Amino acid sequence: MKYLIRSVKYFVRLAIILCLIIFVSVKAGFIEGDLSRMFVNGYDSLWQIALLLAVFSAIYPRLGYSSRNLHLNGSDEELLPVIREVMEDRGYKIGKQEGDTLSFVKRAPLSRAFKLWEDRVTFTRILGGYSIEGITKDITRLCSALENKVSMPDEDA
Repeated sequence: MKYLIRSVKYFVRLAIILCLIIFVSVKAGFIEGDLSRMFVNGYDSLWQIALLLAVFSAIYPRLGYSSRNLHLNGSDEELLPVIREVMEDRGYKIGKQEGDTLSFVKRAPLSRAFKLWEDRVTFTRILGGYSIEGITKDITRLCSALENKVSMPDEDA
């Protein structure tokens, strides 16, 4: 279900961006305002464009969102404060915590809106570390930051 929701959100986002580009182009006088003359196939182009947007929207959640295992040595008492610190440094706040699952969302409302409220990063405890789920580029950066933070010795000592 999450996949379908992400696909629909992305389809709407692409459609809005396309409409804005067409609107600005018409207002700037680059193209005519008549849809039958704007596109090569006239009104038939609308369903072709919609189909193309639907294909991109169906593929994007598969590529844009993923899960990754993060291997960290230590107990929850040692690792959770480090995870919270790294997440806060990167603009996240705690969303909810249920059992072995801890999730974070972006603090800034504008950043959340640009990500279509699909900015949740979820940490689930697994043997030997955590499984992290979220936007692929975000979790890649977070995994790197967490691995560096945990592997570096304390600067205070």
